[in-house]
Amino acid sequence: MTADELRGKTTEDLAEDLLVLRREQFNLRMQRATGELARHSEHSRVRKDIARIKTVMNELKRKSKAE
Repeated sequence: MTADELRGKTTEDLAEDLLVLRREQFNLRMQRATGELARHSEHSRVRKDIARIKTVMNELKRKSKAE
């Protein structure tokens, strides 16, 4: 998921994606704690995707305030 792809989405879609990713992050954290996580890179991928979504949401918020 790239920032350009995210910029084409609405705020509601971004909020929904953020919720899904946070749930996935929680599940990955639990898998890591129990030793079930096979690919440790998944955790960092999800964390970075969350950061991208939050960045785009803040850009949209600042853009709407400026107008």
